[in-house]
Amino acid sequence: MVLFWVIVSTFIVSLISLVGIFTLSIKDDLLHKILFCLIGFSAGALIGGAFLHILPECLETNSSEAVFSYLILGIVAFFLMERYLHWRHCHEDKGCKIHAFTYLNLVGDGFHNFIDGMVIAASFIVSLRLGAVTTLAIILHEIPQELGDFAVLVYGGFTKRKALLFNFASALMAVFGAITGYLITDLVRNFTNFILPFTAGGFVYIATSDLIPELHKENDLKRSTAAFFAFLLGIIFMALVKHFLPE
Repeated sequence: MVLFWVIVSTFIVSLISLVGIFTLSIKDDLLHKILFCLIGFSAGALIGGAFLHILPECLETNSSEAVFSYLILGIVAFFLMERYLHWRHCHEDKGCKIHAFTYLNLVGDGFHNFIDGMVIAASFIVSLRLGAVTTLAIILHEIPQELGDFAVLVYGGFTKRKALLFNFASALMAVFGAITGYLITDLVRNFTNFILPFTAGGFVYIATSDLIPELHKENDLKRSTAAFFAFLLGIIFMALVKHFLPE
């Protein structure tokens, strides 16, 4: 039953790669407004997912020293990946740095999605609620990134149809990652104990170093305030999920 939910969840995450198709009929200004509020909500959801769900779950079965050490390791690892491997999360349909080597970009995204799949699998093995929360958090921060990836591929010479197809193929690596993570958990002792706080560190890094700084770039007070409330709503949403969604 766990494997079923793992595969279904990662397939849904993979479908997010097709989000680019919906931007074709949306005006740029409206799309920017939607994305800006989504960034705020996503930042709050990542913070809430890390501190209200993943870390408390980890602390029930592991020492605080181990949990927070893996948390710090996750933050450091995501810093290095973004700094040296350029796994940047693009948040505006026109604000992404264009990569010349589109196929290399696809390979990098495929590996990133593979890791996401492993994380989702490990989360569902702990509990259904933690798996659902982790999947939701990944979906929310994947939407802006997938829009950026779609824009990079189209700019790099792909047709829109080909860009969607290749982006989806890259995203399907999450399913393979999920199956691998599910199998590894039985073979590698303490894999779940490591990967979950490590992921929490990644969530904290993405929210504080990548998403929240994007919100500070907005000079319009009304839009900035809306994004702040979206941020709070993301945290509140994760708190409500913890209260109402069963284990």
